[in-house]
Amino acid sequence: MTAAGGPAVPTSTAAVALRPLPLSGSRVVGGFWARRLEANRAALPLGHERLLEAGHLGNLRIAANEATGTAQGASFWDSDVYKWLEAVAWEYAHSPDEGLLDHLRRLSRTIAAAQRDDGYLNSAIQLRGEERYARLWTSHELYCAGHLIQAAVAAARATGEVQLLRVATRFADHLADTFGPDRRGELDGHPVVEMALVELYRQTGTRRYLDLARHFVEARGHGHAAKPGFDPSHYGDPAHYSDRLPVREAETLEGHAVRALYFAAGATDVAIETGDAALLAAVRRQYDTMRRQKQHITGAVGSRWDGEAFGEAYELPPDRAYAETCAAIGAMQWAWRLLLATGESVYADQIELLVYNALLPAVSLREADYFYVNTLHRRTGARGDVQRSPAHGRRPWFNCACCPPNVMRTLAGLPAYLATGTEDGLQVHLYAQSTLTSGGLTVDVETDYPWDGLVTVTVREAPRREVELALRMPDWAEGSTVDDKPVAPGGYARTRRVFQPGDQLRLRMPMPARVLVADDRVDATRGCVAVTRGPLVYAVEQPDQPAGVILEDLRLDPATPPRPEHRPDLLDGVTVLRADGALARGPAGSPYLPYGQPPAPARSTDITLIPYYAWANRGPHAMRVWIPRRNA
Repeated sequence: MTAAGGPAVPTSTAAVALRPLPLSGSRVVGGFWARRLEANRAALPLGHERLLEAGHLGNLRIAANEATGTAQGASFWDSDVYKWLEAVAWEYAHSPDEGLLDHLRRLSRTIAAAQRDDGYLNSAIQLRGEERYARLWTSHELYCAGHLIQAAVAAARATGEVQLLRVATRFADHLADTFGPDRRGELDGHPVVEMALVELYRQTGTRRYLDLARHFVEARGHGHAAKPGFDPSHYGDPAHYSDRLPVREAETLEGHAVRALYFAAGATDVAIETGDAALLAAVRRQYDTMRRQKQHITGAVGSRWDGEAFGEAYELPPDRAYAETCAAIGAMQWAWRLLLATGESVYADQIELLVYNALLPAVSLREADYFYVNTLHRRTGARGDVQRSPAHGRRPWFNCACCPPNVMRTLAGLPAYLATGTEDGLQVHLYAQSTLTSGGLTVDVETDYPWDGLVTVTVREAPRREVELALRMPDWAEGSTVDDKPVAPGGYARTRRVFQPGDQLRLRMPMPARVLVADDRVDATRGCVAVTRGPLVYAVEQPDQPAGVILEDLRLDPATPPRPEHRPDLLDGVTVLRADGALARGPAGSPYLPYGQPPAPARSTDITLIPYYAWANRGPHAMRVWIPRRNA
């Protein structure tokens, strides 16, 4: 059995450079993230109510003979219950509460009663009498199994409760008896079981789970996941299922973004546990290509509504960005595994970018409402059509409710991402007011990050030997110092010595606003700029502009650096940016003008920008991240 830990805990023989801290080794104690995590904790009871109202819990209760009725919804609805249970487990680890534990125990009993004698479990398919695994490209049966396993491992690590783990191991044994070489060769259309099986192997030591995960990874890309027969939609495209090329041959991610990212994370887990350097090199190559060619400035991924898919290289339209919340979470999970494998700060930079600008925008500041799709541009007067359209603003729930419980479990487990440890010391990756412990070294981190770049690390306890304390230097942090000594951005500032209780390190990171332009290959943002400060991407939103200003008429002057101003009274306390700009004269008679014709005169105006994560908390107003340049 492995020692208790967070969402991904490599075995002692895994090929990794860094190791997660134990659950007790990372605590958020105040500041920015304490407020966000408390809001997430308050959302958990609401999540239970919404699962009950929508019918997700009802399906499992009927299958367990605790209620009567017919199956509601899709065959993947069980997975939303499992993600919510995982959130409960991680939350209990940081804030023990008997109410949370009672929810976990009661639902675990229901799930155990719903399971069939041979280990199979999918409440909708059972209740409808459908043939098992007959439509794996769309039934999500192994996907649901994966989320069940992840919830069960979380429950065991966070609470010591093992009833759900017994259900998960019975299901995993059933899968190992059913799928693999010389057995059924189909693959689930939606990966996640690969990550889950590796984690179950890490928790139990049962090798067959790792072997099955490796089989699923190596078998994809050979036509075993795609819908059989001809279908002209994305459901007939093997790329939709990451099934067009074997993982070792692929140069980039394609198709359905969440599926591709979950699969890549699972392949990384397999590479780590089997010591497969070639497989690790392949997934690292794919991550680098995604980061350079297919990632929005917020870190979000997914350019197409059709198929919830990655687009081609540099196909990154702000207004039609899909940027699914679950895809941001999948990218975080993948980056975390690559960080453990390599120890390279680029992956921690990615986690920071994603958590602030791709995950956090998906949840409201107070009301526990969610975005499924995270647009970078809501036009004035935009009309929401489908339920998940961000033009509606955030919503309490969705008919496809994968995103809300995914946000809940990710935020509940966020403390695990703050730092890692080795026998030689402690590596701090994300800056939050926290207490961190590894190998006898305990430190308190004090900071007003992300609003201020000062981070003070105070040693509380230290071993009587030389150890290393490493502080990540973000790739944007030019001009930073540690104890007044210059340090370069990118990588880690490393201090190695025999520490004493009371010793301090002071990291100072300047945080000027930065005006960025996209590569000209990103056609949709040519002539525009985006503004960032520290780890945050900023946006203009209608409520912050002068009366009568139409957002589409704003032009930003990149020659004058935007000026920060902290507003404790706004949006739970944010630092806004004031920028110089101009207000265009409104639309011309035609959108197409002769080349060389001078634009209509514009008048100067002030522009206020807010952190992108905070938009739509005052209603679904017009917003944009990419702003036309003045005179562009």
